[in-house]
Amino acid sequence: MGVTQKVGSLGEELVVRFLVRKGYKILDRNFRRPWGELDIVATRKERIHFVEVKSVSDMKGDVSDETISRETSPREKALSYIRRKRPKDRYRPENNVHANKIKRLSRIIQTYLSGKHVSDETTWQFDVATVYVNEGQKKAKINLMEEIIL
Repeated sequence: MGVTQKVGSLGEELVVRFLVRKGYKILDRNFRRPWGELDIVATRKERIHFVEVKSVSDMKGDVSDETISRETSPREKALSYIRRKRPKDRYRPENNVHANKIKRLSRIIQTYLSGKHVSDETTWQFDVATVYVNEGQKKAKINLMEEIIL
């Protein structure tokens, strides 16, 4: 297993733990068909959540903004980015959820719903969870973006 796959597996495991703590019940993980895969299928409050997980790791260790508190002023945040010599608009894992990916996900969601005989009246949504893994500090930052439109 390569580094990317390891980070992806770790990210999925961390998101599952995060969702369970938030009251979700996990129905399926890595639901695969030749035309696509669903990372996590969960329910919460009688709604099905299809969660796509995108993870990124920085081997040097400075991936997240955890060192910057919410009370930090915009000027101090900007100076922090400059001091770290890291571009402000760095790569974001959610950028990999593009139009083609969404089209494939839409198809696999429909496959899941029909294959599991889910009623047409059941509400569902598509969410994206991004995971920033800092392996050096053994920390991760998870962002859950809910109700992404397909």
